[in-house]
Formats: sequence, C-alpha cells, structure tokens
Amino acid sequence: MIDLSQPIADGMMVYPGDPQVTMREALSLAVDGVAVCELHLGSHSGTHVDAPAHTVAGGRTIDEIPLERLSGEARVLRLADRVGPGHRIEAGELGLMGVGSLPAIVAIHTGWDRHFGGAAATNHPYLSRDAAELLWRLGMRVLVVDTLSPDQTGAPTADPGHDAPSGGGPVFPVHEVVLGGDGIIVENARGLGRLGERCRIGIFPLPLAGADGAPARVVAWPDEGC
Repeated sequence: MIDLSQPIADGMMVYPGDPQVTMREALSLAVDGVAVCELHLGSHSGTHVDAPAHTVAGGRTIDEIPLERLSGEARVLRLADRVGPGHRIEAGELGLMGVGSLPAIVAIHTGWDRHFGGAAATNHPYLSRDAAELLWRLGMRVLVVDTLSPDQTGAPTADPGHDAPSGGGPVFPVHEVVLGGDGIIVENARGLGRLGERCRIGIFPLPLAGADGAPARVVAWPDEGC
C-alpha cells in the first residue's frame, strides 16, 4: 500500500487561522506504566477530509459519509509540469478534452506537497470554478488535492466573472461546487506523483460525531493500477 497522508506532528503546518497542532506526553511508562499522548488539533489538520458541513449549512457531517463513497477507482490528473506558484488551473488545462466520464474519485497532482510546511505552501496552484464544474459534470464526487486547498489560500472576495456571496466574505468557488453538491474534498495529500493515471484509493477519516471534517489516512493500492 502507498500512504498518501501527511504525518500528524507537533507544530505542523495548518491552514492559516486553523488551530495549531500540539502533542505532548500525558502519561509515561516510567511514571504511569503506560504511554499516552495528549493531542490538540483542528478537524482540518494534516491530510484531511472536508465534509459538506464545512461550508454548507445543514450539510452532511463527516460521520454521515459512508466509507463506500471514500474508496474506489480513482483518476489521477498530472499537472505538476504545468503549474507554478499561485497558478490558477483552468478547465482546459486539465487534459480532459474528449473524456466522456470520470470515476467518482479524482486526484490532482501538482507536486506542491513538496512545499508542505514551508513558506511556499500557501502560494499553491488552485482550481478555477470552471475547472471544478467540468470535473463535477464528468462524474467526480471526491476531489483529492496535494495542496492546502483546491481554492486559492487567502481567497479573494470574488471569483472573477462570478458574483460575491452576500456579506462580502471570502469565496471558495471549488468548495461551493463540490461541497455544495454534497461531494467531498481531501486536502494535503502527498505522494500523488507515485500513482499511475488510474488506481484504487481509500480514504479513512476519523469518525468525529457531528464534525465538519476530520484527519484521514489516505492510501492507494499499487497492485490495482497505481
């Protein structure tokens, strides 16, 4: 199996504004006879799943998503040689001309996982609304990215060519398309460059009751096309 997950570690990078990750020894073998680590982290730490409830009022929470939706055939779109810092990926750059349909799981390989934890991580490539809408029309329901977000980090208040939401807050067009359609987003995957164009991926989030997302172990099976 190929592990596509970022290890959870004390002080690891999180999306700007999210709770910091801390890990400390709560019990020790020497004193207590058992070792126990105390964790403090947000629901979107490390490699994690965004449930619809993350951005949709009344949307499904992470424990309401069947595991069957999070495992299966995946298509990997290789864009690492075509994107750079802050690159906005348009629909025509996805290489899907003539493609009639996609499997439910689609992974976007930008190679930006190499910057995770560094200053360049926040200036990652991101998808345009039109690109997300194309993926959705072709059948994608689970979007996996190797960046902090499929949207621009430090999002503007309006996506060019589209109206800003009421209230004037930041807009996340890819989240709107995917989570707004009851789909799922997986962020901060790593190692997508090790996969073939088609493979089988499994996504296993913590079953946090009523939560808007959860850290996840994401794996691929190399004997099934990867």
